Amino acid sequence: MKRLRHCFLDGRCAGRVEHRLEEMLAQRIYGLALGYEDLNDHEQLRHDPLLGVLAGKKNLQLPLAGKSTLNRLELIPEGDALGQRYHKIVYSPQAIDELLVSVFVEAHTRPPRRIVLDLDATDTPLHGHQEGRFFHGYYNHYCYLPLYIFCGDHLLRARLRPANIDASAGSLEELQTLVAQIRQRWPKTEIILRADSGFCRDELMSWCEDNRVDYVFGFARNERLRALIDD
Repeated sequence: MKRLRHCFLDGRCAGRVEHRLEEMLAQRIYGLALGYEDLNDHEQLRHDPLLGVLAGKKNLQLPLAGKSTLNRLELIPEGDALGQRYHKIVYSPQAIDELLVSVFVEAHTRPPRRIVLDLDATDTPLHGHQEGRFFHGYYNHYCYLPLYIFCGDHLLRARLRPANIDASAGSLEELQTLVAQIRQRWPKTEIILRADSGFCRDELMSWCEDNRVDYVFGFARNERLRALIDD
């Protein structure tokens, strides 16, 4: 959590800050871990002394941030918008990506001989009229379709995406950056990419073959394939 704080820039006037950035990040992240997804929940949670302890609140007699303050935190832009009237905090997505990889690498006492990267897309159901929502025929509801890359229990990438796209959309770009980051630390480690048939795309397989990345993909059944393997 302390290292995540350094992925953000806080341009607020220090003398007027009521809720420190690290407190708000901890409040929101621990709230999510405890199952409180909605920001509205924090109108009550902000008075919870245990959450205050977890968030590092110095004076537990004072409440944590409310839903409106946390909403502004979540809607902050990336990069160069610092200093605008309502944008006093910005974040670096590259720094967050590098932090996830660093935590993963540091969990190993020595470079592994082989690692398996799992690509996956799954649904995040939506029950309101959120921006970018679409109906997905496979999941049979309105949802987002985020992209994840895991290695074992370690999350290495997470990208929020609308549901009106191919499951593999953007995966090649994410994989290129991720593999470069891993090989910078572990140049001799064998990398295997694993995914279901939603990622069985020529551009992804071609890149793997050209960059020493082995892969195991599912392959959707079709009549031509069945004819070839029928015997």
